[in-house]
Amino acid sequence: MGTVLTYNVATTWDSNPDSIGTMVSSGFTLDISSPAGLGGPGVGTNPEELLLAAAAGCYLITLRTILDNRGIQYTQIDMSSRGFVDNDHGLRFDRIEHHPLIVLESVSDEAQVRKYALHAVHACMVSTAIRGNVSVTVEPQVKVQTTTA
Repeated sequence: MGTVLTYNVATTWDSNPDSIGTMVSSGFTLDISSPAGLGGPGVGTNPEELLLAAAAGCYLITLRTILDNRGIQYTQIDMSSRGFVDNDHGLRFDRIEHHPLIVLESVSDEAQVRKYALHAVHACMVSTAIRGNVSVTVEPQVKVQTTTA
């Protein structure tokens, strides 16, 4: 059996439903509450944003690793992600859309980079964990960095 990585998060919340909770891990301390759209105070972050952030962060790290391992020279990757929660017959996280913009240092195989961007969602641990419950799609854009003389 391979190495098992363990991650820990500690949370606290008092008995007041309108209060704000706290979430602590080795890399962050966050205020958490129910979103205002669901009747909560909307302070800090919420589980929906955390799931979206986990999916986006995992995808971005996976994409960067794939590009680095393939020797693709890029200057930066910018990405926006959107999460959609369906409130039909109960709340359900329906889908996530990632929109990466990969800026290449020079003209290369842009089609191959798009292929890597589409593949990264299948190699991402978070996307794999939610597969079958939440649809995750990728709409990549690739452009070559322009230089001004």
